[in-house]
Amino acid sequence: MHNLSEFPFTVKYIIILLVTAIIALILTPIMVVVSRKIGAVDNPNARRINVKPMPSAGGVAIFVAFSAITLLVLPRFVGLPNYKGINETYFDYVWPFVLGGGIVAVTGLIDDIMELGAKSKLAGQIAGACVIWFLTTSHFDNFKIPFGGPLLVFPDWLSFIATIFWILAITNAVNLIDGLDGLASGVSIISLTTMGLVAYFFLGTTNVYLPITIFVLVFAIAGFFPYNFPPAIIYLGDTGALFLGFMISVLSLQGLKNATAVAVVTPMLILGVPLTDTVVAMIRRKLNGGSMVEADRMHLHHRLLSLGLTQHAAVLVIYGIAGIFSFIALILNVSSRWGGTFLLIFSLIGLEVLIELIGVLGENRTPLLNIVKFIGNSDYRQEVKKRRKM
Repeated sequence: MHNLSEFPFTVKYIIILLVTAIIALILTPIMVVVSRKIGAVDNPNARRINVKPMPSAGGVAIFVAFSAITLLVLPRFVGLPNYKGINETYFDYVWPFVLGGGIVAVTGLIDDIMELGAKSKLAGQIAGACVIWFLTTSHFDNFKIPFGGPLLVFPDWLSFIATIFWILAITNAVNLIDGLDGLASGVSIISLTTMGLVAYFFLGTTNVYLPITIFVLVFAIAGFFPYNFPPAIIYLGDTGALFLGFMISVLSLQGLKNATAVAVVTPMLILGVPLTDTVVAMIRRKLNGGSMVEADRMHLHHRLLSLGLTQHAAVLVIYGIAGIFSFIALILNVSSRWGGTFLLIFSLIGLEVLIELIGVLGENRTPLLNIVKFIGNSDYRQEVKKRRKM
């Protein structure tokens, strides 16, 4: 009988990934029972889609599976001293990420049980982000202006602010799209898989720790996913949504350390769905005269449901949009400068058309479609000219 250590690393890693998924697969139904016992239940209200109380601490299964594998299993097989020219061990590399993620996950779990205030939730996220800043090299410390612009190197104080802002923005963006069964978990799988491929093939770094860690997280989510896909029997809750958003944000910071315009744009494209939904929501609320952080029912998934799509169909449409963003991110990494420029321009135009067609900004805010209509519809053109004369 063969010892696991005798197998090639690729075989060992595949086995480890499968074990990660199995752990989450076993823990998730346990968390259905535990969630009800501890009061981590998502009750129906005017903003939520569910019509019955749902267990909402499913993220615990993902966190435990991810933490157990990265802290207890992987350090035995990868990241020993001088591993592929890397000076630090894998355990030294990963434990601050688990600690920061743990702080955010615990914050989310408390919120799932007793509804924390916004300031308390934000404090937990900032604490986790500070762990990343002080204990890792995942800093937003430079920014390459795209299309031939200069490289901006930030002083420490500005790097700290930029890093905290990036982590908080992505963390809450992922949390905001967690409005339908399987939505945040599925989009996270798509985004993280793309991020792992980019990290392994395109970052131009010898640090294999990043893609190794990313795919462990992907398989932890995959073990939870069958219970969360419509019709779900358990939700991620703030425990899972905040943890996934946090991990995506800090892992994407590793890519931002590669000082190229493509490296800056790539994570923004990969996270296109949550970032677009969040930015558009803030603009919409400001245009409507309300607070930019005030909740509403005009998010992308709400609009798709209002168009008559079922939850299942709406989720699949958003998966498709996330897949398109990810595909563009991959293509961008093998494109020439001009090819990448045109790709981004046409992608932005396509995104604006989608936003206007769905009505995410509001049904009467469709400037691009109005231009097309003005050019191609003579009756509309005459109507606009008459209004201008009045």
